[in-house]
Amino acid sequence: MRSTSAGQKQHGAAVGRDQIHRAIAANGRAYIKMCAMRLSFTKMHGLGNDFVVVDATRQPFQPTPEQARRLADRRLGIGCDQIAVVDPPPSKEFDFGYRIYNHDGSESGMSGNGARCVARFIADRRLSAKDVLKLKTRTSQIELHLLADGEVRVNMGPPRFEPGDIPLAAPSRQPRYRVALDGRGPVEFGAVSVGNPHAVIEVADVEAAPVEALGAQLQRHAMFPDSVNVEFMRVLGPRRAELRIYERGAGETPSSGSCASGAYAVGRLWGKLGEKVEMQMRGGVLTMEWAGEGAPLWMTGPAVTVYRGELEWD
Repeated sequence: MRSTSAGQKQHGAAVGRDQIHRAIAANGRAYIKMCAMRLSFTKMHGLGNDFVVVDATRQPFQPTPEQARRLADRRLGIGCDQIAVVDPPPSKEFDFGYRIYNHDGSESGMSGNGARCVARFIADRRLSAKDVLKLKTRTSQIELHLLADGEVRVNMGPPRFEPGDIPLAAPSRQPRYRVALDGRGPVEFGAVSVGNPHAVIEVADVEAAPVEALGAQLQRHAMFPDSVNVEFMRVLGPRRAELRIYERGAGETPSSGSCASGAYAVGRLWGKLGEKVEMQMRGGVLTMEWAGEGAPLWMTGPAVTVYRGELEWD
């Protein structure tokens, strides 16, 4: 029988311990990686315009365009029109940062329905006890008021009509612009920025409007170097209008707060809408208020939580 010295036993024990430690470390890294791949989210909507809301104050979240597209995919991911991300405040004058990713993975500067959802999310998740929140997006500063009835009132800031602010490739500001599109005569539209670009087309019947055909062509047109949200509006009177929306990066959506704001601002500039208006979309109604140029435009509407969950994320 082969004997084993005390030194050999100690060496063997040391090797065994090293193997155990390496195994624990490897399993620990695998566990950390597994935890890092679990993305907590909340599914919300504002009048049918739906969002995946992520709290990036407690977990890092910086998706690539491909990851954002997969997350928004209704078959391969959670599914949404846009992804709304709550960030730590970029400076002491703001309560939070706010990022928006479109369905196609591109980043947007504003979403009004998303802003209302983010305000409700912040309150429901107790990230802040304030009734008035100040958020910073890539292009805008937003003030959100949480109302007692559960709705959210949003200060969208002053609408901007100068072509360079939209941006729009036009030599000067006009109440209406004209553009020739493939297979059609000249199309007239108004243009504005409310943190993102909007083109507004007045129609006699929103249901008969060629939303997809005209919307897609305008979004690709050289007049809009950053693409554009396209709204088809029927004015029913000074206090009410109907709207269909072809949203940048998402296609037709049942509602959009920023699109309703843009259409209202243009309709008011045209002298067709009053200081307080209800904008009727397929998803529901938003209330708009605007005193006129230089003043902030206010939007009021609901925000609803659908469910919360976790997603395996890589």
